[in-house]
Amino acid sequence: MKLRTGFKAQMMGTALVAMSIGVTGCSSITEGAGYIANDGLTATIQPGLDNRRSVTETLGRPSFTSQYGTPTWYYVSSTTGRKPFVKPRIEQHSVFAIEFDGAGNVTSVNTTGVDQVVYLSPDGDETPTLGRERSFLEDLFGNIGTVNAPGGPGSTGP
Repeated sequence: MKLRTGFKAQMMGTALVAMSIGVTGCSSITEGAGYIANDGLTATIQPGLDNRRSVTETLGRPSFTSQYGTPTWYYVSSTTGRKPFVKPRIEQHSVFAIEFDGAGNVTSVNTTGVDQVVYLSPDGDETPTLGRERSFLEDLFGNIGTVNAPGGPGSTGP
């Protein structure tokens, strides 16, 4: 009788361990990316008072900067969550944008959230490009006769 009772307890313990592993295996995975947003620090940036140096000292380097138009620094923060074997979804997203004038002074501060996130769905598994489609044989034999031809690639000038 003792053997049987011990076996039942061992089986119940094994079942509990298996269930706990199964439950934790299905829990959500949360991952943060980008700038770690701090509302207290971002609230201190004031147009007309701050400049590029004070912003850098307060917030650090931006996630990225504008390349065209008004000089703007962007601090991007994003948190995604997903369950195992499922595509991740954005849970929190914020973009803190700071615009500067020509002298480097802050002119405006804007914050946007997840409402500005755009979900793109690719059309197929190929990227369309300009040009014509070439077959494998055209790629393989396409340069025959063009190497060292007058005016072609690899030719020596007149």
